[in-house]
Amino acid sequence: MPNLDNHLRISRCPHCLISNPNLSGLIPEFSTKEDNATNLRYWRVYICARCGGVVTAYCNEVIRNVVKYYPEIETVNESLPAKVRTFLQQAIDSTFAPAGSVMLCASAIDAMFKEKGYMEGGLYSRINHAVTDGLISKEMESWAHHVRLYAHDQRPSDFSSSLPSVDEAKQTIEFTRTLAEYLFVLPSKVLRGIEETKLAHTNLTDMTSYDL
Repeated sequence: MPNLDNHLRISRCPHCLISNPNLSGLIPEFSTKEDNATNLRYWRVYICARCGGVVTAYCNEVIRNVVKYYPEIETVNESLPAKVRTFLQQAIDSTFAPAGSVMLCASAIDAMFKEKGYMEGGLYSRINHAVTDGLISKEMESWAHHVRLYAHDQRPSDFSSSLPSVDEAKQTIEFTRTLAEYLFVLPSKVLRGIEETKLAHTNLTDMTSYDL
């Protein structure tokens, strides 16, 4: 973590996601405590010179290293398959370039369906097969096709198409993240919960048998 100085040195602005942002102190440093006079923290407020977004950060009373800053930079779940995770993280990191971000979202969605075994044809057929098999809902199908068409419009050959805005890129990222959580993150959580429940039940049974 960086030090709590006049400039906050982090890899990206949490708002516009530009790399190596110029985050300068906005107001003088101040401190806070909990109601029982513990947990003394020193705070600074920074502003991004590019987008005007505000970032707060704090350190403790002994070490000047930043303990945490808000908002944090978005990251994707580590349980996602490598290609899905890479495409989605790159889409998030390039939100300030929305056309590229949208195309990366389409690549992430395509990778998701390939991970689920839909290898034949293009993204159009993969989406349709996924909804036919009940892997995704009709609502998810509509959104997935929306992203597919949106990404298609950004290709150089589609000169007449309009460019997406940053907000539209963020909406596309949000759907892509939601689809990834539905297809990969939630199932892994369910499986982990089942295994933990089985383990707890086994331990309880062993303890009961020992008591007898």
